[in-house]
Amino acid sequence: MKTSHTFFSLIAVATVVLAQEPVRFDHKVREMFFAGLAGDKEAMAKGMKISEATLAAEPNHAEAMVWMGGALFFQSGESFRKGEMQAAMEMMEKGTGMMDRAVELAPKSVAVRIPRGSAYLTASKGMPAAMGEPLLKKGVADYEVCWEMQKGDLIGFSQHSLGELLQGIAEGNGRLGNKEKAKEYFAMIQQKLPGTAYAKKAEKGMAEGKLSAQESNCMGCHVGSPKVK
Repeated sequence: MKTSHTFFSLIAVATVVLAQEPVRFDHKVREMFFAGLAGDKEAMAKGMKISEATLAAEPNHAEAMVWMGGALFFQSGESFRKGEMQAAMEMMEKGTGMMDRAVELAPKSVAVRIPRGSAYLTASKGMPAAMGEPLLKKGVADYEVCWEMQKGDLIGFSQHSLGELLQGIAEGNGRLGNKEKAKEYFAMIQQKLPGTAYAKKAEKGMAEGKLSAQESNCMGCHVGSPKVK
C-alpha cells in the first residue's frame, strides 16, 4: 500500500477553510503531524501524545480520534513498505477503525469528514481494488457530504480549497466508474474556477470522465495555504 504526505496536505487545505470553528483540535496537532510526515519522529510522537491525552479525557472526541486514526493509517503504509505485513495490517485496521468511528460520532462535522476523506481518497490510489474501493467510496462520500453542507456559502473558500474539494469528488467518482457524476463535478470546476489549473484538469476530466492518479494529486501543500482569521 502506498501512502504519502499528500493526504495530510489535503487535510490542511480543506480543514483550514471548511472547519471554521471557535476551538479546533487540528490547530493543536496538525503541524506536529505534518513534521512527522516529513520524517520528524519526535513531532509525530508529540501529536500522537496530545491525541491520546485528549481521548483519555474524552473518549468520544471525534476530532482527536480522526487525527490519531489518520496518523496510524499513515504509519501502516510505512510498515507495509518495510514488509512488516502483520503489523501493518493491524495498524491499518486500528487507524481505519478510529477514523470510521469518528465519523459515526460526528457525521456532520467537516473537521472530521475531511481528514478521513482525504486519507481514503489518497491511499486508495495505491491499493488493490478489493482493499481500496471500500475506502474510496467512503472518501468520496465524505467529500460529498462536506460539499452539500458548504455549497450555499463559498465566501470562505480559497481557490485551492474549493478546487481540491470538487476535484476530489470528481476524480473519486471517476475511479468508481461513475463517469457522468464525475463529469458533473468537472463541469462545476470549470464554472466556479475558470482560467485556473483546476479548470484545465477538469477539461481533460470532462473528455475522459476521470483523471490519472498523478493528475489528481493535491496541487500544493499545507505550506502557504490560507489561514483562518
